[in-house]
Amino acid sequence: MGRLLTAWILNAAALAAAAWLLGEQMSIGTDADPTEDRLITLAVVAAVFTLVNQLVSPVIKFLALPFIVLTLGLALLVINALMLLLTERITDLVGVDFVIEGFWWAVAASIVISVVNAVLASITGMRR
Repeated sequence: MGRLLTAWILNAAALAAAAWLLGEQMSIGTDADPTEDRLITLAVVAAVFTLVNQLVSPVIKFLALPFIVLTLGLALLVINALMLLLTERITDLVGVDFVIEGFWWAVAASIVISVVNAVLASITGMRR
């Protein structure tokens, strides 16, 4: 399986776990949507999130490298939260229902996503 496809699947699982743990603060689809529509929404959000992480995130991390070193890596939490908010903005533009209730909930979601991705990557043998 390709690296991008594996990252997409792992991100979908991590986003689903974050949405489940954070409840109303992070939602993918609406409660009125049937399961199939919510899965399609999750797949689209995960695809956008994967592309943002593959294309935008490395550039931002390279430009912010001095701040990352200065804060001993804590700036990565902010960068990951901003990538999640960028994903929310992009999915909103294409009409996909993905909502995060503010910056601090994005930080919490990015922590959950990072932990779930790390666990799943270690299980599948995929390294980022």
